Amino acid sequence: MTTTAEPVRAEPVAPAEEELPPPPADEEDIPVPPGAPRALLRSLLRTHRARITVAMVVILVQQAALQSGPLLVAVAMDRGIPALREHDSGPLIAVVAAYLFCALLSPVLQWVFIKISARVNQDIVLELRGRIFRHAQRLSLDFHERYTSGRIISRATSDIDALRELLSEGLQELLTVLLSVCYISVLLVVLDWRLGLVSLASFLPLALIAHSFRRRSRRVYRRSRTSAASLIVRFTETMNGIRPVQAFRREKANDAAFAVVNRQSATATADGLLEIARYVGLSRLTANLWFAGVVLLGAYLVVDDALELGVLTAFALYLRRLFDPVDQLAMFLNSYQSAAAALEKIAGLLAHEPTVAEPAEPAELPEASGQGRAVAFEGTRFAYRTGKEVLPAFDLLIPAGQTVAVVGATGAGKSTVAKLLARFYDPTDGRIRLDGVDLRDLATPELRRGVVMVTQESFLFSGTVAENIAVGRPGATREEVEQAARDIGAYEFIAALPDGFDTDVRKRGGRISAGQRQLVAFARALLADPAVLILDEATSSLDVPGEQAVQRAMRTVLAGRTAVIIAHRLSTVEIADRVLVMDQGRIVEDGSPQELIDGSGRFAALHRAWRDSLV
Repeated sequence: MTTTAEPVRAEPVAPAEEELPPPPADEEDIPVPPGAPRALLRSLLRTHRARITVAMVVILVQQAALQSGPLLVAVAMDRGIPALREHDSGPLIAVVAAYLFCALLSPVLQWVFIKISARVNQDIVLELRGRIFRHAQRLSLDFHERYTSGRIISRATSDIDALRELLSEGLQELLTVLLSVCYISVLLVVLDWRLGLVSLASFLPLALIAHSFRRRSRRVYRRSRTSAASLIVRFTETMNGIRPVQAFRREKANDAAFAVVNRQSATATADGLLEIARYVGLSRLTANLWFAGVVLLGAYLVVDDALELGVLTAFALYLRRLFDPVDQLAMFLNSYQSAAAALEKIAGLLAHEPTVAEPAEPAELPEASGQGRAVAFEGTRFAYRTGKEVLPAFDLLIPAGQTVAVVGATGAGKSTVAKLLARFYDPTDGRIRLDGVDLRDLATPELRRGVVMVTQESFLFSGTVAENIAVGRPGATREEVEQAARDIGAYEFIAALPDGFDTDVRKRGGRISAGQRQLVAFARALLADPAVLILDEATSSLDVPGEQAVQRAMRTVLAGRTAVIIAHRLSTVEIADRVLVMDQGRIVEDGSPQELIDGSGRFAALHRAWRDSLV
């Protein structure tokens, strides 16, 4: 059952609140403390040290088995074949048996290594994604108001994927390259120190080329991670706001804006590919020239009987193995630069501490009286991070059990008072007390049990109606959930839904009307049974029938508790015991609704205009 819009009357409505902090010039500028990426990586690897040690031993043995092949070929040519000519097949059979053993051992050990590393990789990705999700929920409201959700989504998706790619493929490639280089370098020097030193000299130009690639590509991949986040932000914002996009025909403008960030992402990706192409071309050219030079020098040594042919053959095979990983190293450096940029951004997010901090030694609230709790603002000052002071030395005492309505023009500070009382922000000076206890001394669970805020949006999660009501008290029984709905007056419309309380409300509660969502939010608040309830404009977006239903529910939910109502519609004020009129962060009128109506101040003028609009 849904309500329909019925424009019966117009009320004087103050423009929608309000005092949000202005957006920063660069949303991406989350500071990264020095050493934070390394510290994060160490913390992720610490719990997997045993498996990592086993994997390292396995890959060491695997590479030893793999790199023994050319050496065994040299032994076969220089020892086995001459012995066979002397009718002694033993050395050749032994070499062939050793070659077959190593050929079988290497893939088996590689399988073991991949299995262990894959498990470590998945565990790290799982843990890191969980950390991001948990930490994002811990961060204070000011962070989420300054940085769009797309930034956090990018950290948990594309940046995690970049790390996963490095862990699953890049590290294996790196270990293979490093170990093969170490093994081959030693073997080259052992086989012939002259050719060995000439071969190892190739590391100098190759290292210079790799260093240049790493330095140039670091900037490219930082740009790439930023542009990837911008794509996600643009996409999620457009999809979340699809109704106003279609209503105001924003499709073409959004297409143009998306095309800009899309081109930026494509350009960054293309620049990264060009850097890879430059690195691979230069390193491959250097490796081929060096290989030709070493083989030519070895041939002269063989002609002069200064080198055995088998040793030269082994040298050629080892050199090819030494230079072949150049392309693998390029792929690793590509993955590494992308993952390093991603790790830096993830570390910056995880290092960002909530501005509303948990107390070191939490205090406990005194036993509730059953009529709510007293609220006191004492010399409270507040200014948003980049804005002017919103509350200058604000003082207010709300006795336990009193319902206070706060009205005023846009920017007067109404919603700021509500956010401070809910401790979404801490005051820059002064304090707020709940039954004499500073809010900053209360642990978050204790505070959330005592103070609950119902916003104008009445956000519902995907899931059933019963699950959304039970958010107020997760341990509540089904009977308690249904009783809360009855007390609010929502039972009838919920029972009439296709599956009753088990009806899925879908994304943001889109399956039911705004008024019905507000009733579900009130049922949730009633089930939570807080001592202090904050209603941030509960009826401003409702039609007349929906408003009347919510007004009845408000009387139920406010009974026996302290309440602060942020009001734009004056009809909401009628149920309050006391009305505060705010202007520029100060209380300019304070009294009962009737006292202010009978007076000659701002509220009286607003009330007369509202009453005239009903005629």
